[in-house]
Amino acid sequence: MGALLRALPLPEGERARRDLDLAGTPRRVAEAWLLDLVDGYRADPARILAESMEATGRDLVAVTGIDFHSMCPHHLLPSRGVAHVAYVPGKRVVGFGQIARLVDCFAHRLILEEDLARRIAEALVRHLGARGAAVLLDAEQACLTVRGERRTRARAHAQCFVGVLARDRSLQARFLEAVGAGSRSRGPRSRSGARP
Repeated sequence: MGALLRALPLPEGERARRDLDLAGTPRRVAEAWLLDLVDGYRADPARILAESMEATGRDLVAVTGIDFHSMCPHHLLPSRGVAHVAYVPGKRVVGFGQIARLVDCFAHRLILEEDLARRIAEALVRHLGARGAAVLLDAEQACLTVRGERRTRARAHAQCFVGVLARDRSLQARFLEAVGAGSRSRGPRSRSGARP
């Protein structure tokens, strides 16, 4: 980071400004990367999903609207979005918070959005024994919004269906309906207070 700051063509005297504290920037950036941006490498999906309960049913379980952030491996720019995750239990289920932690486990790595969706879904099958899983991601990619094409309203979507959710269209439809219902319930209210 120090080398990057030295390479930037900053105006004369800018590096010495005390209010910028550029001397402390490399340490702060390293801490942000280690503690917030790529801390997912220290997380183990098997461990996250290890504490489980016996499933009393075999119906679709969905958690929608999970905020996440990630880092693009191509430009080291962030993406921010919402993850929607569902699975059909085998013998075990986990708490909803564990699903959010599973998303962070993979999102907080250098990863492409489409790979992120696949890794989450496959982890539910492999480590929880789910009969199928689905993930839908909706994110703003800084690679697209602040550089290159600079399309400020562009959103990237990635989805993955594995196991029974890859084969059963009715389960897919139920998942997508749950995603839509979750989006509508968080939508803006009209002036009358009724939802649009």
